[in-house]
Amino acid sequence: MLLLLLLSPAGIAAQSADTEKPVPILTGNAGTFDFVTGGHNLIDTQFNPILLVPLGDRWLVESRVAFEGQFQRPPGGGPYGGPVTKHVDYAELDYIASPYVTITAGRFLTPFGIFNERLYPCWIRALQPDPLILPLNTAPSDGAMLRGGFPLNAKANLNYAIYASATSISIGSVDSERHVGGRMGLFFPGPRLEVGGSWQKTLQDDRKNAFGFHMGWQPEKTPLNLRAELAHSFEGSGYWIEGVYRLSQMQRWHKAMRRTEVVARAQQFYTGEISPDGAAELNLPTANTREMDFGVNYFLRDGLKAIASYGRQFSSAGNANQWSFGIAYRFLVPLGRVGPQS
Repeated sequence: MLLLLLLSPAGIAAQSADTEKPVPILTGNAGTFDFVTGGHNLIDTQFNPILLVPLGDRWLVESRVAFEGQFQRPPGGGPYGGPVTKHVDYAELDYIASPYVTITAGRFLTPFGIFNERLYPCWIRALQPDPLILPLNTAPSDGAMLRGGFPLNAKANLNYAIYASATSISIGSVDSERHVGGRMGLFFPGPRLEVGGSWQKTLQDDRKNAFGFHMGWQPEKTPLNLRAELAHSFEGSGYWIEGVYRLSQMQRWHKAMRRTEVVARAQQFYTGEISPDGAAELNLPTANTREMDFGVNYFLRDGLKAIASYGRQFSSAGNANQWSFGIAYRFLVPLGRVGPQS
């Protein structure tokens, strides 16, 4: 997103003054995590590189690939083993048509809610376990999208995304479904509050509609992030609400404590009109579920953090404790000369 800002007309003008040109960037994150759910241990290792390639002043190619290994010990004992998978999360071409609209074509993250686009990477998210509603209507899209934003007045800005995805395909690690949809949000700079909604209509099978709501709030004088999402669709419905507090204002505390953030998430999921087997295939709960999670993140240095969390899940299918421990790393490597160029 920073590179998109730099490539906007305002950013281009600023760069021209310094005779700087954008260069390709390799960035992304990696992590390894130990999840213990109901006494079953899973070691999850991720590597998610992102390639950004600017083409002139208005074009940008961007792509993210996810490599993930999930390793478990067999029921009878023995060494850990499991599948290593790869997915093309997005591979898109962006054209910055004006300060208010960017045109995207290719494979892109579906803008339904906020977690899928803004919070999913292991370095960004505050809790490593996924929200229960995450699989609802967030499968990647293959098609075209218009997105952007503009001020409505001095107190409110509007942001939007409108998209259409092509016919369902399945080619190796690439798949999507045919649907249309959009997301719209209002951001109020004064209270630093965003509220918005999402809509999606599937154009195949049952031609289902899905709706969502999201909000985010960052108080000006408190290092707090409060976020929430709600989703309702044919496959199920539910919500999550999460608060993240950084202890950076605790000046009398030890420096190590000021590098720490604490997080809590409450969520609930209600089953939809699909079978339990269908829900399991989508990685959704097979029964109505409530869950509460608490976590701690410690920033060892810029780009490196350790995580730990505990959660308790309540469901008619069985209650379970959930523990997670791990480490996440963020990297950024320019693939060209940085600085003024003649």
